[in-house]
Amino acid sequence: MGRGKLRIYLGAAPGVGKTYAMLSEGHRRVERGTDLVVGFVEHHGRPRTEVMMRGLEEVGRRELEYRGTTFTEMDVDAVLGRAPAVAIIDELAHTNVPGCRNAKRWQDIEELLKAGIDVISTVNIQHLESLGDVVESITGVRQRETVPDEVVRRADQIELVDMSPQALRRRMAHGNIYAPDKVDAALSNYFRPGNLTALRELALLWTADRVDEYLQQYRDEHSIRSTWQARERIVVGLTGGPEGRTLIRRAARMAAKGSGSEILAVYIARSDGLTSASRRSWRSSAPWSRTWAAPSTTSSATTSPPRCWSSRAASTPPRSCSVPVVGVRGSTCSGRASVPPSPGNPARTSTCTSSPMTRSARAAGSPSPAERGSAVHGSSRAGRSVL
Repeated sequence: MGRGKLRIYLGAAPGVGKTYAMLSEGHRRVERGTDLVVGFVEHHGRPRTEVMMRGLEEVGRRELEYRGTTFTEMDVDAVLGRAPAVAIIDELAHTNVPGCRNAKRWQDIEELLKAGIDVISTVNIQHLESLGDVVESITGVRQRETVPDEVVRRADQIELVDMSPQALRRRMAHGNIYAPDKVDAALSNYFRPGNLTALRELALLWTADRVDEYLQQYRDEHSIRSTWQARERIVVGLTGGPEGRTLIRRAARMAAKGSGSEILAVYIARSDGLTSASRRSWRSSAPWSRTWAAPSTTSSATTSPPRCWSSRAASTPPRSCSVPVVGVRGSTCSGRASVPPSPGNPARTSTCTSSPMTRSARAAGSPSPAERGSAVHGSSRAGRSVL
């Protein structure tokens, strides 16, 4: 019998709807004829969650006495004996009561997976072991129940259950998450808008990194080398000054965080000459252009169309990134041009059109310090990167 598959619903905070989504998936599978049981789900007094549990077979729980109090935990042996195709088990990071076979619930789940049982579970971003310090700095609360990142990363599917901080606070205020006597304290502490926004960002970024890993794995398995427009583009504005080197390196580090990111270095000059930087100053940048293996072009005539180079930034360390440089007179560049092939960078085509610079841009002899060479993010889906 092969190993079971693990599906995890990830959320930014309690109450976003992870358990509800998990139970909804359970009902869908039962309707399709899948043999599914509820290994352990705690509804925490939430009526909607309690209703969703109806119609799903539940495996009996195990009761344990600890310090004069009776606790209920998942009965791993009972689930193994029932041997369903799928088991729903809430709260992946839960710590079991002393006396259980395993200290953590994720270890119980590991037993089921080894037995060939598929498992659907839930976890909040603050319970990931590597994010403990970050979460504590945001919320002021140290998470005692954690799960190793690798356990979550190994999941066959990770689904983000997202909700805006405003909607989550409304749900809290309506008593759909905690008991009414705990709502005010929660809203003024852990569920403050700033906390929820930061936790949401953590969840989104962590999930995005996992998507990148899955995509890269798929590309490797299918030997796909061409660039897919699934990542952001980074545009760097250059003045011809020495700060350009620093900006390019910074952009390359940003691009290296995710394979497939693109860097476009753009130099915009007035139509009556290179007034913001001398030819000597511009040529002094040649060493860093060669270091970055970047094809470099400048437009020498105001009537000639701008030439745009776009190439894929490698996922290897920043110094090996291929950084295209575009020199444009009197126009902005976001157009179409063919890119010649180079080692590790197959030929491709990017969109490029020119449009007149604004009067204020023409009038400015050189960009202000605030405008000078800042890295600008542009979505690849937008199809335009205009500096």
